Amino acid sequence: MKQIVVFFILFSSVSFGQITGVPHCGYDFTSYVVVNAHEENQKVNVKDLKISLVDLDGNEVLNTNNAISLVNNNLPLLFTQNYQITLENNQQRWYFPYATDQYFLVVRNTISIEDYQIKIEDTKGKYQTQIVPLSSLNLYILCSTEAEKQARTFGPKTSNQMVEVVLTKI
Repeated sequence: MKQIVVFFILFSSVSFGQITGVPHCGYDFTSYVVVNAHEENQKVNVKDLKISLVDLDGNEVLNTNNAISLVNNNLPLLFTQNYQITLENNQQRWYFPYATDQYFLVVRNTISIEDYQIKIEDTKGKYQTQIVPLSSLNLYILCSTEAEKQARTFGPKTSNQMVEVVLTKI
């Protein structure tokens, strides 16, 4: 009987903790870097660009042991152009809902983004290669506590700004 009571108390406390705990966000532990790469006076992003995360010396960065991103272990960190997906009711929406045709990269929340830059290369040779520094403003932090959200509303905007790149033709 004593074992049943102990089991019931343990089970109840674990179950109650799950119910009252903070709900998880689909973007937990990650942030996004979003790049808007277009020609001057154009709104549409140029397709087929190779945008990669590079170090401060311009060298391509490998995601060794998922230290920078939770995906693409031990591979170079390349941006993906956002794309549309079809839902069950045949409606379409953007895969990453906070951008349209921009490029994005998923990174860990713990990354020191100021230690990196992005390198934009045109696979078709029409535009000049550019290297652009990053700052904490460029992180789309999508999951945070209410206290963090309130702190951001009273000061200057500290995140969720796209990297704006105007491409120059060769």
